[in-house]
Parts: sequence; structure tokens; C-alpha cells
Amino acid sequence: MADRKATVERNTLETRIRAEINLDGDGQAAFDTGIPFLEHMLDQIARHGLIDLNVRCEGDTHIDDHHSVEDIGITLGQAFAKAVGDKKGINRYGHAYVPLDEALSRVVIDFSGRPGLEFNVDYTRAMVGGFDVDLFREFFQGFVNHAQVSLHVDNLRGMNTHHQIETVFKAFGRALRMALTADPRMANQMPSTKGCL
Repeated sequence: MADRKATVERNTLETRIRAEINLDGDGQAAFDTGIPFLEHMLDQIARHGLIDLNVRCEGDTHIDDHHSVEDIGITLGQAFAKAVGDKKGINRYGHAYVPLDEALSRVVIDFSGRPGLEFNVDYTRAMVGGFDVDLFREFFQGFVNHAQVSLHVDNLRGMNTHHQIETVFKAFGRALRMALTADPRMANQMPSTKGCL
């Protein structure tokens, strides 16, 4: 399997973003986004997905974090689509349940070539520190649209909003890891009866 690395730059009037990923890394991460809580969650993707991840963003956070969070999701989606390539030999599907104290989340992903998001997280509060937790749906919608994946995110229980979100991102990283792992029995086969994804 060829190196599964990608670098994507996305520049708009609202954000300037550079994302570098290595799907076959060991979880190394570096971030400079101006949004510490988002960086904490991105680190979960890297460490639990064993994906090397470097994200830099200059955004209009003086307005709010919306554009930066959404556009980072978009840019990462583009980088994943580029790095995974034709999808031959991968598991394609991934899932994970992750607990953190009282919280439990389930994430299921399919590198289907079709964007679809089911996001069911009933936060117990609207903010963590100064971060608006509603923005995480925008992050995942941007990712899904540009990675061309089907993604189901369910927080099954939780009382602490930080725990709810952290279990989601840890489970997301673990589901990515499962889906993107190469199955030697598949070799260069496409994981689809259609012959393409």
C-alpha cells in the first residue's frame, strides 16, 4: 500500500488553514488554531486513531470560532479523502464505543464515497469554557461532506459535557483506525460489491 499522506491548504476570506496527515503514523500531533478546546479534541483523533496530524489555522476568531471549526473539519475531510486514495484493501467500516467516567459514546463510520451524518449528542450545557459545543456538529458535517463518508455519532449517556465530547472524539479516532486499517486478505481488492467507492 502506498504512503497514505496528504497536505491540504484551504484559504478563504475567513480562514487560512493547512492540514497535514499521515494515516499510518503513531499519533503524533501539532496544532496552532487559536482554539485550545478544539485542539484537545483533535489530539484525541491523532492519538486514538494512530494518525499523525498537524493543523494550523488563522481564522476570524475575533468574531467567533464558527468559521475556524467548520473550515478545519472541511480541510481535514479533504486531507483524509486525498490520503486514503482509491480505498483498495482497507476495512472500510469502523466502529468504537468509548467510556469516560459516566459518559459513553458510539461512533460508526463507512468510507462509502457518500456523505451522510447522523449526530445525536444531547449536551448537558452549551459551553465548555468559552467554547460553543454546537460547533462540533459543524466540524463533523464539514468532515463528512469532504471525506465522503457516512458517520453516525451517538452519545449514549453522560452528565459532564466535557466527558460527552471527549468520548465522541476518542471513539471517532478509534473508528477511523479500524476503518482505515489494511486487511492483507483484501490486498488490492475494493471493499465493495460495486467494484468502486
